[in-house]
Amino acid sequence: MGDYSKMAEYYNIIMTSGYYDYSKVAENILEFYQGGSILEVGCGTGLILEKLIKQRKINKLTGIDLTQSMLDIAHDNLKYFDNIFLLNQNVVTLSLEDKYDLAFSYGGPWYFVRDNQEFYLISHICNNADNEKGIEQLSNHIYSGGRLLLGIQGPHYDYDKEIVNGMTYAQKIRPTANGFIKDYYLLDKDKIVMSQTLNYRIYDFDDVIKMLANYGLEYQPGQTKEKYFIEFKKN
Repeated sequence: MGDYSKMAEYYNIIMTSGYYDYSKVAENILEFYQGGSILEVGCGTGLILEKLIKQRKINKLTGIDLTQSMLDIAHDNLKYFDNIFLLNQNVVTLSLEDKYDLAFSYGGPWYFVRDNQEFYLISHICNNADNEKGIEQLSNHIYSGGRLLLGIQGPHYDYDKEIVNGMTYAQKIRPTANGFIKDYYLLDKDKIVMSQTLNYRIYDFDDVIKMLANYGLEYQPGQTKEKYFIEFKKN
């Protein structure tokens, strides 16, 4: 499971050093928004939630994450917005009081990777049965006619880059039978100041489409202006 507790202290500075374009991600989400409530699965430190609430009035915006230290930072970042709710929850055992009109995961438990013209799903959840449970639980919290958006990112690969505080962020990829292991590092010259290792599972595109359809989430192949997400509609 994607527990980012070791990375939490440095997450914002790494992710805002060109890793994602959060404004564009939020704009793309809002192309699908037709009013009502939004749920982010794997909200981390709240960087996308903050962009959403600043770009559009949203009745209710909820973020869940299983890493409490990330949520602590999100609470501090978003403390002036009274219609944002942050909850420490695991999507596999998701239990919320409400259903939502739109749910999304961009860097959360599930997202797609595009490698040339092929798509495949990356999951922070390594166990197949737990992936099924998580999708079922999430589907149960989306209104009929609502939307699920799963992000699209580029392929994972080894690299290192200097970030805005002068440190170097690096990542290394090691293949496994069903996916890969990713080692994250933050270095201050030759000193490692942060390291985090996570396991990921990979699913073929057609297998994912069938899995989500089994839980009432139907693939919508339409395009957006800049495609940051693949869309599913709840039956």
